[in-house]
Amino acid sequence: MKRKIVFPPVETASEDGLVAVGGDLEIDTLLEAYHQGIFPWPISTYPLNVDMPHTWFSPNPRGLLQFKDLHVSRSFIKFLKKTPYHVTFNRAFKDVINQCAQMVRKDQPGTWITPDIIDAYTNLFHAGYAYSVEVWDQERLVGGLYGVIMGEFVSGESMFMLEDNASKQGFYTLLVHLKDKGINWVDTQMVTPVVQQFGGKYVPRPVFLKLLQKTNWTRKRSDIF
Repeated sequence: MKRKIVFPPVETASEDGLVAVGGDLEIDTLLEAYHQGIFPWPISTYPLNVDMPHTWFSPNPRGLLQFKDLHVSRSFIKFLKKTPYHVTFNRAFKDVINQCAQMVRKDQPGTWITPDIIDAYTNLFHAGYAYSVEVWDQERLVGGLYGVIMGEFVSGESMFMLEDNASKQGFYTLLVHLKDKGINWVDTQMVTPVVQQFGGKYVPRPVFLKLLQKTNWTRKRSDIF
C-alpha cells in the first residue's frame, strides 16, 4: 500500500524557511518534498549532533538560474578553450557526493551532507531521480556536483572542486546540456558566488512555486542524460 506523505504548507514556513522537523529520508518522502518545493537540510553539521531529527526547508526567496539569464564571462570562455578537463554525467555519483561532503567551506565547522543524506541521495540516484556531474583530469576526479532530477525539474544540491574552475566547468556543462534538452531553469536553492556568476538570482517563493506548477514531471532521467 502506498504511503501518504504529508508536509505542512510552505506558506507556514518560519522566517528562515523551516517547514517541518522529523520524518524520514525514504525515496517517496524526498520526491513528495521536492514536488512541493521543499528539501531536507540538516540544521546541525556532521560530525556534530548526527542524531538530530531531519529538518525540511522552503526558503523565501528561492535561488534559481533561468537559462534566459545565463551569463558566461570572457575569462571563463578563455578557460574553456584551454581546459585540460573533460566532463561526464552519472559515472561516479557516490564519489561526487562523498567529495562534496568532505569540502571545507567558509564559516562551516562541518558539513550538512551527513551519512544519512549520502545514503538517501544514493538511493535516489539508483531509483533514477538524482544525477551527478563529474569533471576529470585524465582519470582523476577534480570537481563535480550532484542534484535531483524529476521530469524536467532539476536541482543543484552541492558541488566540489579540487582544482581551480573544475566545479564551474561541470556546472556550465550541465546548464548547456539541460538547455539543449529543452529545460529552462535549475533550482539552486541558494545563490552562491558560482551560481551568481552564471546569472542565478533570488526570486520570491510564490514565483518559484508557479514554475513548479508548470513543470513536466513525466520525463525520465534517461531522456535527459
